Amino acid sequence: MKDKEGQDEKQEGLQELVKEVEETLLEIGPAILCVGMENCIKCPETFWSNTNKTICIVKTIEYLSYDDHLGLALAAIAIIFAVTSTLVMIIYVKHRNTAIVRANNQHLSYVLLIALTLSFVCSLLFIGLPTDITCLLRHSLFLFVFSVAISSVLGKTITVIFAFNAAKPGHMFIKWKGSRVSIGLTTVCCLVEFLICVTWTICTPPIVEFDSKTSHDKLILQCLDVSMFFFSLAISYVGFLALLSFFVAYSARKLPDNFNEAQHITFSMVIFCSVWLSFIPTYLSTKGKYTVAVEVFAILISTAGLLVCIFTPKCYVILLKPELNDKKTHKNY
Repeated sequence: MKDKEGQDEKQEGLQELVKEVEETLLEIGPAILCVGMENCIKCPETFWSNTNKTICIVKTIEYLSYDDHLGLALAAIAIIFAVTSTLVMIIYVKHRNTAIVRANNQHLSYVLLIALTLSFVCSLLFIGLPTDITCLLRHSLFLFVFSVAISSVLGKTITVIFAFNAAKPGHMFIKWKGSRVSIGLTTVCCLVEFLICVTWTICTPPIVEFDSKTSHDKLILQCLDVSMFFFSLAISYVGFLALLSFFVAYSARKLPDNFNEAQHITFSMVIFCSVWLSFIPTYLSTKGKYTVAVEVFAILISTAGLLVCIFTPKCYVILLKPELNDKKTHKNY
């Protein structure tokens, strides 16, 4: 009878011990190592434990690499669009003396094409092993280059407004050179973003970080923006330029100027704003390499939207409808 009571007490004590160990597992988390039932220690941050909690395993390092199918696909898309924008640049230079190229400030068209090409190339900085150099350049360089693109779009829209109003007798715009004003405005807008990015990289440059908390079995290698203030300021300024370009282009979309591209610019700004507004919640809800992939995807789609919406109609006329590439025969394009 006493032996039976002793066995019951041992059984109850064992159950209490198991319960205490289980509670310890829940408190410490998955990355623990248990030797026997009583000796449990937490694995280092760069390790995680197996299912049986008997050994600490080194976490695999995760980042968006070129060996990954996702990273390779995004890199291929970026290169294809960069080559496409380069070909458009060649077409524009070859047909630089035609009406459709000379309209709406051809010099800003060249600047815009160069900026779009560099924007596609900048997306490659987000793919591959993060280093101090790539972390330093990826956001600041892209945002500056893209601000040049948006500023060029704004300048081209201003050119349309100047061209229409200068045609009115006695209008004040007659005394001004529309192309010079547009180029000056573009330069000022780019200079503001340049100062923001330079201050950002000098004062609080981004750093390489190992994130061991997001995933229990992976060590995420990523770039950490030390100052969210400068990052938010830089991206907000680009958003401000995009909204300004949209409203100016929308107001000029029905002006009866030859080869008026304000409608195309309006549509491209709608795509840009839609992409980046949908990017924010998606970016915040993803983790690891998929966060970077979402960012690269948003860069490619928004940049491609500008390239396709603004230059496809022009290239169509230049290559397939050359008889329309004349102000005398084609009005209000």
